[in-house]
Formats: sequence, C-alpha cells, structure tokens
Amino acid sequence: MKGFFVTGTDTGCGKTEVSLGLILALRQAGFRVQGMKPVASGCFPCIPVTDAAPDNHDRVVQATKPAPAPANGLSPVDSLSDFFSLDAPGDTPVDRSPLRNADAERLLAESSRQVPYDWVNPYAFLPPIAPHIAAREAGVRIDPDLIRARAQALAGFGDLLIVEGVGGWRVPLGPDLAVSDLPRLLGLPVILVVGLRLGCLNHALLTAESILASGCHLAGWVANQIEPEMPCREENLATLSSLLSAPLLGDIPWLGAPGPAAASSIDLETLIRACR
Repeated sequence: MKGFFVTGTDTGCGKTEVSLGLILALRQAGFRVQGMKPVASGCFPCIPVTDAAPDNHDRVVQATKPAPAPANGLSPVDSLSDFFSLDAPGDTPVDRSPLRNADAERLLAESSRQVPYDWVNPYAFLPPIAPHIAAREAGVRIDPDLIRARAQALAGFGDLLIVEGVGGWRVPLGPDLAVSDLPRLLGLPVILVVGLRLGCLNHALLTAESILASGCHLAGWVANQIEPEMPCREENLATLSSLLSAPLLGDIPWLGAPGPAAASSIDLETLIRACR
C-alpha cells in the first residue's frame, strides 16, 4: 500500500489537523485518499445509522443520539465479511459501532470514499486514557493482523492511505505492541508532526532518532504551532530544519480552531515527491 503514517512529538501536537490537511491537499491534487486511525481512546457512545450521501460519495455513515456505553468500553471488531458490500446497489448498509472517536470521524468525512466506521477505527475505547490501559481494562488484545487487514481494505479504495497514530511515537498498545510498530506493519513511511512550543526541539529530535533507529523511513516533518504565541518561533524552526534529516513538508501557523486551513500550509510539491 502507498501513503503515510502520521505520528507526533506528543499528545495534542496536532496529528489530526495535519492528517486532515494532508488528505485535503492530496485530494485537491487529484489523488484518491483514505484516512485511518486504527486505535483511539476517549470515544463517545452512540447509535450508528446510515443515510444516502449528500454528494458524490457512494455511502456516508452518520452518528445520531447517544446510546448506553457497552459493558467493556470497547467498540466490537467484526470480520470484514460481516460488513455490507460498498458496491452492491440498493443495499442498506449497517454500521454496528457503538463507540466513535471525533478525530476518526473527521478523517472518515474527509476521505475520498465513505466506508464503515470500524474500517477507519477498529479499536475504539471509551475512557480517555492510554490505549494499552484502556484495552487491558476492556479485556481486549489489540491485534496487529486485524489493523493490517483493515488498512489493506481501505487502501483498495484509493491511491494513498493516511494513517494517524495515537499519542506519541512510543505509546504502548499492548505488552508486545507499540505505535512505533505500526508503520513497519503497514509498510508506510512516517511523517512527524512537531508541536511548536517550548521543549519541541528535544521532543522532535528524540522522536526522529527513534523513528530512524526502528528502521522506518522518515519521509518528512510538519511544524504545527499549537499555542497563540511562541517566543523565538523562527529560530526554533531554523534549528529543527538544520538538525532533522527529513524535509519540512509544511509550516502551519496558529489557527485557533479546527478547519481546512492546514491544507494550504502543506508543501504539496515536496509531499508528492515523498509519495514516490
């Protein structure tokens, strides 16, 4: 499969905004792009329903009124064959996902083709805690083979797949699995999101070293200003540019609120070169 795995220097560094910016920029360049967030915590309960897509998407999955949380706090994972066929005309698609994650929903909404929510976010946990702890409390093992199967299914609907991690690069997903294992599992190069704030130099350099030490390819990095004011912003940016071996793919200013503006800050020419 082709695409990128998006990781970050920390939780809250802007991985979702950058992932959405990448999807939108690449779609505007003519690519068919699917988004994915394999693991998410801090999800909300809902009753999923479906309706006809308002645009040229074949299907859209919408969440409506809240429903009681499942007893184990996990959105159930079914086999791919349990879901509806996206190519069957006149069928009634059913998405049995009692938990949703806001970031994953945004990735799905921005993707070129609408698919069942569980393809985008197969592991959704209710409490806003570290995912390996949430999985343990739910009595669930996060299965890398299932993540790979869902990613392959999504990749079949587009030219590129943008996969957003959870937390930072070394966040555990289980006793023998971490976020850093997923790019190798999926065969994807890594884009590092650097949240511009005090301490970002150390965080970015350590994360980049760990990415390279793991045998992954660091395709590039994106600077994302996550606070309204940052002293010596340009000096920090210049330092990172001189010390990180990968190209700068985008410099996103303080945006104030989520939105599509991140796409305009992506260096599309450099990004497309990284796709090849």
